[in-house]
Amino acid sequence: MASVTMRKKMMSKQADYQLLYQQALALFEGETDWIANASNLAALLYNGLADVNFAGFYRVQDGELILGPFQGQVACVHIAFGSGVCGTAAQTGKTQLVKDVHQFAGHIACDAASNSEIVVPIHQGDKLWGVLDIDSPKLARFDQEDQAGLERLAPLFLPGA
Repeated sequence: MASVTMRKKMMSKQADYQLLYQQALALFEGETDWIANASNLAALLYNGLADVNFAGFYRVQDGELILGPFQGQVACVHIAFGSGVCGTAAQTGKTQLVKDVHQFAGHIACDAASNSEIVVPIHQGDKLWGVLDIDSPKLARFDQEDQAGLERLAPLFLPGA
């Protein structure tokens, strides 16, 4: 019985991400300004995902990550490559799925209420553009379904995506 329930949850989460994807495409139709599109995507994710207390972007500028459009509490502005979850995602080029940020060496606590985090690197062509950062007050909030959905959504706001 548990496997049937698990399959239903997975199918539901996939459907939720498909809906977010369609909504994002509709928001970006005819708009090429990355700031406007990233702002709308941050708002869409912040309001469309359950148990989220931050959704936003950090962009690469002058060899570090700089805060971009986001929704949630105030956030750290500068993050060095290799520092915290965002900096690790930027340095490795790999999505970081962290079930408990308090167990992540070097975690940067911009919001003390955050307990889990997912950070998706965003590439424009062969170059790292930045990262999508989503935090939750719930431990182990994010899973592989979230990773797949967010990796598909993350670059959509960039021109030519």
